[in-house]
Amino acid sequence: MELKNKRLLVVGLARTGVATALFGAAHGALVTATESRTEAEIGENVPRLRDAGVTLELGGHQEKTFLQQDLVVPSPGVPADFPLLLSARAKGITIWSEVELAYRFLHGTLIGITGSNGKTTTTALVEHILKTAAFPTMLAGNIGTPLISCVENTKRNTITVVELSSFQLELIETFRLNISLFLNLTPDHLDRHGSMSTYGAAKARIFENQTEEDAAILNADDHAVTPYAPARPRVYWFSRKQRVAEGAYLHGDDIVFRHEGAEETVLTRGEITLVGAHNLENVLAAVVAARLAGASAQAVAQGIRSFAGVEHRLEFVAEVNGVRYYNDSKATNVDATLKAIDAFPGRILIILGGKDKGSDYTVLQNPLREKAILALLIGAASEKIEKQIAGSVVIERAGTLEQAVEIASHTARRDDVVLLAPACASFDQFENYEHRGRVFKDLVRQVQPQAAGASSGKSTPTASARS
Repeated sequence: MELKNKRLLVVGLARTGVATALFGAAHGALVTATESRTEAEIGENVPRLRDAGVTLELGGHQEKTFLQQDLVVPSPGVPADFPLLLSARAKGITIWSEVELAYRFLHGTLIGITGSNGKTTTTALVEHILKTAAFPTMLAGNIGTPLISCVENTKRNTITVVELSSFQLELIETFRLNISLFLNLTPDHLDRHGSMSTYGAAKARIFENQTEEDAAILNADDHAVTPYAPARPRVYWFSRKQRVAEGAYLHGDDIVFRHEGAEETVLTRGEITLVGAHNLENVLAAVVAARLAGASAQAVAQGIRSFAGVEHRLEFVAEVNGVRYYNDSKATNVDATLKAIDAFPGRILIILGGKDKGSDYTVLQNPLREKAILALLIGAASEKIEKQIAGSVVIERAGTLEQAVEIASHTARRDDVVLLAPACASFDQFENYEHRGRVFKDLVRQVQPQAAGASSGKSTPTASARS
């Protein structure tokens, strides 16, 4: 695609927006970036953008700016039905997500992973396996590095593994994956998509442009996912509960890959360091993707055994006086929190709350009743959560994460688990879930010296749970 002298509008100047604006400017586009925040709020990126020749419209958006463009690329946080985007579309102006623009310049093989939960872990695991197998790889997308920041470094033999959100997929046009994965589908982002059907349809666009030469991998155990199995690409499945015709499944304690009638045991369940049934599903999905991408069974097993996990996903932080602290800040919806609770045997002090996304927290009642001893509520959703989980567990309104950690550190006893698994977005009190997770870890580390007088506060990395 030729960007030179094209009028390109980038909407939103978070990480993806900044990367898109700089990419467009480097390719000769006439780039304008519009952002509701002020220059002071955006900070250090402003000089970089101006030096690159990007025109900045800060502190608000103007309709005339949207209507004077050849191409508009909104950041993932900007809804597709944002009124000014609708005005531009009505005028015939092209509107793409950043991944669509990046795809036009990408070289090599592209593997994409979506789903309500497990995307980041599975994306990182697939890339780690392929790197272990000596393939040249890139890791990109919703996992942290925008895809558009990687394209200049891709070559014909590069395998790019990209995490894809529904926000990114809803504005694609020709974006095509060689291997696609749809992990699961549970209620999330309903405040933006409005319904599960709209949300699921956005996720399922991952298959939209695939051909008979491509592969689609789906969760055979998730009845919300199976109806989206596509017609054109070759379909593979993964399952914890049943043998599959093509794909990976659990047979006793063996992880088995089945392809064109042949079966091979890749590794055993006991070799997986990640905790929780959901992570077993992530591993099964990764086995299929990596084998189809050309990694040997031996390399796949080696990659899984050596995978160190991902920050903010059931991440072991520390053990203080026999109390283990886990950071699952990425649990930004109820289903992710259910999976986090399921990963532990019991006596959990759980920190819940943040910005509500239209979620139903009543489904947490039974798991909390069975496994939790205290729920510490923080953020804007505290009142709603308290009403919907009342009677299932002792509840305390902590208000802030700092107060929640302090209460937990004084309440927990040996062999208890303090778990940050908020079931909410972070934007009421934090920049993003990573910021929330980092603050939690800092607070936990401050607990350690206070408790060191009574016990050594010894950390146990070998006992760490990773996701």
